[in-house]
Amino acid sequence: MNYLDLALANLGSPLILAFALGLFASLARSDLSIPEAAAKFLSIYLLFAIGFKGGVSVSLHGIDLALGTSLIAGIFLSAALPIIAFGMLRVMTKLDRTNAAAVAGHYGSISIVTFVAATSVLESLGMESEGYMVAVAAAMEAPAILSALWLISTGSKSEACMDATLWREIMLNGSIVLLVGAFIIGMVTGPEGLKEVEAFIVAPFKGVLCLFLLDMGLIAGRGLRESRGIISLGLVAFGVLMPIVGSLVGVVVGMVLGLSTGGVFLFMVLSASASYIAVPAAMRVAVPEANPSVYLTLSLGITFPFNLTLGLPLYLGLATALTGG
Repeated sequence: MNYLDLALANLGSPLILAFALGLFASLARSDLSIPEAAAKFLSIYLLFAIGFKGGVSVSLHGIDLALGTSLIAGIFLSAALPIIAFGMLRVMTKLDRTNAAAVAGHYGSISIVTFVAATSVLESLGMESEGYMVAVAAAMEAPAILSALWLISTGSKSEACMDATLWREIMLNGSIVLLVGAFIIGMVTGPEGLKEVEAFIVAPFKGVLCLFLLDMGLIAGRGLRESRGIISLGLVAFGVLMPIVGSLVGVVVGMVLGLSTGGVFLFMVLSASASYIAVPAAMRVAVPEANPSVYLTLSLGITFPFNLTLGLPLYLGLATALTGG
């Protein structure tokens, strides 16, 4: 399957069309909405399901050097990518140091929903990947936040609030706790545990993901409407270019680690995505003067839809071409 075929198949998938429906409804100012409680349940379900299945995969694979080196590489990338993003933002935009660093932090951390969508693409194509990649995803949440705060503290009069409240936001963020906790449960209980809950976390998974992406489309549309006049052409260009740069770094690291084609693809996706859950929560506490309209619109309104529609097939095509998978 070539890149064009991959792109067309991805654009015509229920996942992408559900996101497009939400985006259209929001931009058209429809009253379509998903109740907050329902949206939270969808998020909890997806995090638990992907963490549990990843833990089961690790129980089958075993804890070894490959897992350890992948975790170390993920942590390093999470810390390094914000520095690259910061440099690009200072060249491409007129953002001040504080806002540029706050935005950059989102591009070292990860979007778990983009990761889940990528695993769904692999499943639909019958391609295998290393099950421990979900552990790498969890490890890549926090280092980017610390890099962003370091960037602010080294050249700004703004004082990033590195207190107990911030550390709690970083280490006990609900998405991280749930993902890691479900991963451990899956690893401990293994295939037998999966059989007990398979009807709940396997069969309904893609349907739930469609509803979640519908809600993401609604949120992204609202962000785009409300950020008119704030998001410049330079910021839009950054929101598209940075995930491509991150994916190129990810493909090199994935190949050095000797991952499978599916594993390299997932590493590219993790390196290309931008957080819209963990990092915004930390930035609100640590850097309240940074503008949420900028960093949320970039991560959720520009980079997220780019990755879903064009990025995933592009990354998979490149991973396949370079690994011969």
